[in-house]
Amino acid sequence: MNISKNSYYYIFGTVLFVLLKFGFKQSNLEDLTFLLKPTDLLLSAMVGSSSEYIDNIGYYHQKLDVVIDKSCAGFNLWTILFLMLLYLFLEHSKTHFIKMIVFPLILLFSLVITIFVNTARIFVSIISQNTLSELLHLQTHVIHEGLGILVNLSFLIVTYLITDTLIKKYTHHAQLT
Repeated sequence: MNISKNSYYYIFGTVLFVLLKFGFKQSNLEDLTFLLKPTDLLLSAMVGSSSEYIDNIGYYHQKLDVVIDKSCAGFNLWTILFLMLLYLFLEHSKTHFIKMIVFPLILLFSLVITIFVNTARIFVSIISQNTLSELLHLQTHVIHEGLGILVNLSFLIVTYLITDTLIKKYTHHAQLT
């Protein structure tokens, strides 16, 4: 039986992913403050709008008539990005020590990146949703969800390609020295 040198790390990463997803399903708005609050602050700075936090509803931007709620948290993007980056880094990590420290570092790194991408996704949706809805004759929620999928999927693909290229370049360069 041929067991990959990273099998246990993959299993641990997958179990962590499943636990996070289960936790998200059980979470409420307040549990997601670690994602929502920074996203709201960045969005407020980008569009010049202040928000009001409303219990069990979210961050309401009266100027934009937009609510940043649980569905806007970017949790799914965070967990998928974590798993993708973990896989990439484990494939190129040589020692068990590096593989162990990769977990919390990638979890934190993917969280920070998710906040920026999620803010960009919400911003794109705010500035284009009504125009696209009129042009395409679709309901705004369809446009909103479609833009979210397009932005997140594009980001994941580009991130994968760039990260894979950088890791291969770095590991190749390190082998030459």
